Amino acid sequence: MPDKHAVLSASSSHRWLQCPPSALLCAKAGDTTSEFAIQGTDAHSLCEYKLKTALGQKSADPTENLTYFNEEMAECADMYVQYVMEQLAVVKETCKDPLVLVEQRLDFSRWVPQGFGTGDCVIVADGVLSITDMKFGVGILVEAKRNPQLMCYALGALDLFDGIYDIKQVSMTIFQPRRENISTYTIPKEELLSWADDTLKPTAELAAQGKGEFKAGEHCRFCNVKATCRKRAEYNLELARYDFAMPSTLGDEEIEAILSKADALVSWASDVKEYALQQAVSGKEWHDWKLVEGRSNRRYVNENAVAETVEKAGYDPYEHKVLGITAMTKLLGKTKFEDMLSGFIEKPQGKPTLVPMSDKRPAIHTAANDFKEDN
Repeated sequence: MPDKHAVLSASSSHRWLQCPPSALLCAKAGDTTSEFAIQGTDAHSLCEYKLKTALGQKSADPTENLTYFNEEMAECADMYVQYVMEQLAVVKETCKDPLVLVEQRLDFSRWVPQGFGTGDCVIVADGVLSITDMKFGVGILVEAKRNPQLMCYALGALDLFDGIYDIKQVSMTIFQPRRENISTYTIPKEELLSWADDTLKPTAELAAQGKGEFKAGEHCRFCNVKATCRKRAEYNLELARYDFAMPSTLGDEEIEAILSKADALVSWASDVKEYALQQAVSGKEWHDWKLVEGRSNRRYVNENAVAETVEKAGYDPYEHKVLGITAMTKLLGKTKFEDMLSGFIEKPQGKPTLVPMSDKRPAIHTAANDFKEDN
């Protein structure tokens, strides 16, 4: 599976389309590898192997070389393969010779300078071009609608196969098994090409030159320079105009304005603190801040020796409790867990949480609302 990343990659397009100058700044800052990124890479390697095997293509089993392989990852890969094979079966009903590409390098440099990415699964057929992207992450729900990463992949596929196949529409799917999320968006080919010419290409040209306007927003989340970005600081410090007055002195509109930025403000402050800490650890001396040793808790230097010593004294050194649901699922496997323990599982009502109206979860009724309805 290719691991090279373009400066204007499809995976980062959501950010640089919103904030063109961020592309070159992030490239200069360099990539950072996280545990979650490695998990995602492992999951994609496993999916590639399982899907190629299902398609009758030769592929080496990567399992023993995967850092984060577990039963959940294997089940997610199986679900992904099942979904793709089901979609392929549907395509074959109207097209006898569809082309299936797995982990295919897709070049969309016709619109984006040196732009390329890797499509997890591309099904090319008369009528519809299908792009499926597997997301192993659980933290962020990813939607397919107007998803620029998938749209860039689709453009790369169109550049290769439009004309060989009579493609009229492009279907793009996010398959996110750990969030039970299958999101599909279909767009006419001509509309996609218009977006590429009118929006993608001119913005990419600005980004490639480090030009355009900085813009802060939720797309800052994966930016390599988010901690030191002045535009992001200005965006978050707008709250300072409220002079941190007590909530009782604020009007409803002011409170809602603060709520709309509260999460971003907390995230930004945390990023700045972490950046400053890492700079200090690397040797930087701040004027009004110093590096000290934080609090720590006592711990055993050798748990086995502790257990052996306590047992010899006639005591039981171990805690005995039932494994949590996640640990138990890993122990038994998802299928066996459901068969054996589904009758013993309940999901209590979640704690009320205030979210924007754009959130897809239904609103809950409060006692005050029920009273209003009764009257």
